[in-house]
This record gives sequence, structure tokens and C-alpha cells, in this order.
Amino acid sequence: MNKGLLNPDGWELAFWMEDKIMNRKNVLVRYDKDLRLRIAYPEARKEITQDVVRFIRMAPGMNFVSFTFANEARLDRVIVEQLEYFTPMNQPFTWKVYDHDQLPRLEEKLASHNFATDDDPAAVMVLNVRNATGSPMNPYKIDVRQISDRIGLGDVVYVLDKVYGGKNDWVYDRMGSHLKIPNYLSVYGAYVEDEPASIAWTYFPHGQFAGLFGGTTLPEHRNRGLYTGLLQYRLNEIRQRGFSFAVVEAGAMSKPIVEKHGFQQLTTVWDYEWKAE
Repeated sequence: MNKGLLNPDGWELAFWMEDKIMNRKNVLVRYDKDLRLRIAYPEARKEITQDVVRFIRMAPGMNFVSFTFANEARLDRVIVEQLEYFTPMNQPFTWKVYDHDQLPRLEEKLASHNFATDDDPAAVMVLNVRNATGSPMNPYKIDVRQISDRIGLGDVVYVLDKVYGGKNDWVYDRMGSHLKIPNYLSVYGAYVEDEPASIAWTYFPHGQFAGLFGGTTLPEHRNRGLYTGLLQYRLNEIRQRGFSFAVVEAGAMSKPIVEKHGFQQLTTVWDYEWKAE
């Protein structure tokens, strides 16, 4: 773990405006290509059939369908075929549905095949970092450190356990292995009196979209600028590395927070999880 303080330039975040920066339809096409069709996950096998793009992880990982090529007339048959493929694996299995997909009956068809409705869809929020302007806006003197090894990931586990409960030891295996892949994952922690108080990380897959994750702060340290500070550090890195967009899937509570920092909603995603009869 890098114990030195990081001091990037601050950010004055510019709003992504469809009519001035990028047509929403063009961004959606890029998003689908980069994050649903061409994306690869180190721990998963990608399979592209004539009907779907699907990802398979080692048990007990979550398998999922990321994209549906099939038209509505073939949906019932395609869903049954995917169930026949995934069910023998005895692993959780989700089907991703986006509101810009041209399949208005997909949700209805999935529900009829015992997929549970997603009652907490995520807003896909995007910021065009190339059109954000840099300025010295860092009113908080925040101790931000980059975490680069398995030992440092203990600070991530500590914050996640405190906020969400349970044991988040998955961090060591999944993120630990991802840290070994050059230029794929950056993990940051914000510290108060040398103790971890907030954590966040960024994935850099091939393409133009860098994915923001985490953004978790201990309750006693909220409203002190830690989230904003970590966001600024990550956006600075995304821009320096030549990516066009920062993207985050935000729930109902976090959407207003990222909107305040200039992110605009691109689409909405539901995860329909299959439930055995």
C-alpha cells in the first residue's frame, strides 16, 4: 500500500449535456459495445451465441446474460434454452435488462419463467471526463492512499464489514487477483487519524468507459468530503489514462449524490435473478 499522500489537481465537474457534448444515442451504442458485448472479465468465461452474450464464473459465482440478440418472437425459446444451459451448474444466474433495449416484453417473459423482478434497478450514470475542466478545488485536506496489494485490501474489507455487516473476504480473492493485472484496477482509501474511513475503486476495461465502484464511508466520517475527495482522485486518473467516460451504476439513494458531481443518467438496468421452482 502506498502510504504517501496523493495530490492530484482538483476538478470542477462539467455537466454532460446531450445537445452540446455527445448525442445520447451514440453514447449508448458505445456503452453497449464496450461494457456489454466486448467486455471481458478475468474470472469469467464469455460465450457469444446467436441469441445472447453470457458470462460463466467458477462456482459459486454469479453467472449472467449481458446482452440479448434474439427478437421478441423468439424470447420464450431463448429463455428456456438459457435455463437448460445454466440450471445444471447450480449457481445463481441473472439476466440483465436495459430500458434502451428494443425488447419491451423481455421483462414480462422473464417473470413468466420464474425470474424474480428487480425492485431496485440501477441508474447508469455517466460523466464525460474529457469535457470536465480542471481547477484547484480541494477544500479538504484528505489523506488519500492508493492500495496496491493484498495486505492493503484489509482496509477495504474493514470498511465494508463495518458498513454492510458480514464478512467481505471475497475482496481478497477477487480484487487481489485483479490487482495483479497491469492497469486493470485502482483501489483508494481515505484515512482519518491513520484509520481507514472511506474506500472506492475503479476498473479500467478495454474501451472508453472506466467503472466506478465502492464509494463507501463509515457513518461517523460522513459529510467530511471523503467521498468527494476519492471521486476527484479517481476522475483525475481516468482522464490522465485517456478514457472518455466515467460510469457508475447508482441506486435510488446514491443517484442524487453522483448527480451533484455532474453525472447524467444514460439508461437504467435491472438484474432479473432466476429462482428455481
